[in-house]
Amino acid sequence: MRDHKGLNEITRIIRRDIVSMIHGAKSGHPGGSLSAVEILTALYFDEMNVDPTNPKMEDRDRFVLSKGHAAPVLYSTLANKGFFDKEELKGLRKIGRMLQGHPDMKGTPGVEMSTGSLGQGFSVACGMAMASKLDNAPWNVYTLLGDGEVQEGIVWEAAMSAAHYKLDNMVAFLDFNGLQIDGPTEKVMNLGSIVDKFKAFGWNVIEIDGHDFDQIFAALDMAKSTVGKPTMIVAKTVKGKGVSFMENQAGWHGTAPSDSDLEKALEELGGADNE
Repeated sequence: MRDHKGLNEITRIIRRDIVSMIHGAKSGHPGGSLSAVEILTALYFDEMNVDPTNPKMEDRDRFVLSKGHAAPVLYSTLANKGFFDKEELKGLRKIGRMLQGHPDMKGTPGVEMSTGSLGQGFSVACGMAMASKLDNAPWNVYTLLGDGEVQEGIVWEAAMSAAHYKLDNMVAFLDFNGLQIDGPTEKVMNLGSIVDKFKAFGWNVIEIDGHDFDQIFAALDMAKSTVGKPTMIVAKTVKGKGVSFMENQAGWHGTAPSDSDLEKALEELGGADNE
């Protein structure tokens, strides 16, 4: 039986970390970081085979944050898992510190791929899954895309390739919060039926509430039992989830909270400031 109470507490701490570190950096992307918290929590604190004391363990599962601008959610998750000291979170986007504005595989323990150029991480995740297949290795590959990101052509080349090579050891999550930097995705570049599109490209597609652990784990279990197809989990989420004044607001895609914003956000998220 999975410990949902424990997982929910981790999500609360990660959300506090996200708003605090972006406030400290005076720049960053809170909206799409907050929307993906449950997904990364489920992966790192339950699903994936990873060892914070041995980040390069050969048979570890791999995670690639394809929407690299949401780096704060990955950094907080890694720090809370024990990959590095949480004090490092205070150095986000600061010169000479470890945590850059986008993930850096050479400088940050636990980061598998440097990402930020949209669609690139998804393509690399496909390559990783193919490598695992070729080596008859036991490890799986997980990746997270943004819904604005899937407007990029490179995503569909990779999607076609993953299905062609039957990469059933690859699971992708689509953080489907409906907003990108310029507004609603349907107005910026309408995605149509994203479910039908990935099905047409040969993927096993599952639709879930991306903030519901029961649905996340059920989808992951279905993905593991699927043979011959990669799985796309279309996770309906809320941009800015957990902070009332950020929720469903495109303006919080890449805006740092002010002092008063931070105070209000932390009050809503509860807990001690020294978490």
